[in-house]
Amino acid sequence: MSNGVDKNRRHFLTVATSVVGGIGVAAMAVPFFASMRPSAKARLAGAPVEVDVSKLEDGERVTLSWRGRPVQVVRRGEEAIARLSEIRDRLRDPDSERSDQPEYATNEYRSLKPEFLVMVAVCTHLGCSPQFIPDPGDAAMGSDWPGGYFCACHGSRFDLAGRVYRNVPAPTNMDIPPHRYPDDNTLIVGEDAEVA
Repeated sequence: MSNGVDKNRRHFLTVATSVVGGIGVAAMAVPFFASMRPSAKARLAGAPVEVDVSKLEDGERVTLSWRGRPVQVVRRGEEAIARLSEIRDRLRDPDSERSDQPEYATNEYRSLKPEFLVMVAVCTHLGCSPQFIPDPGDAAMGSDWPGGYFCACHGSRFDLAGRVYRNVPAPTNMDIPPHRYPDDNTLIVGEDAEVA
């Protein structure tokens, strides 16, 4: 002790104050940083979606929601697959060079497996939901209709790979989301095949 100052006591008080202050800062920082994480609802909205495709018959589809957007999975039969190459000259972008799809879906089928179309079913003109009309020669669409999608808002037409026809308002093919098949019966929408 010198000049009436207890240095040991001062040192103890300094250390104790620092420790209590550090604990207080940590107690405030944890909820602050926790509030910056996305909510469970937001994480769920962007999460990959798993689909059992084993029960889909040729020409059938299932619609699911991924990131708030309607995604349709369509099982194409052999005839529907063959028609995709027969209408190339009627399409604006048959090779999907100006469309939004993963690189592994930049092919005539716009998918990993030719028998399955996995597509965001939103018209690329003004965002309407196009109608699924899979039957060739549908009475309302005309005898040369090969099957596909028709947007009733402004008349855009798409084939069964989501490729847009020439001379319609929609500027590009419909979007293809990332997707992969962990096994023969399961499709996961929202995960890239390369990442898996």
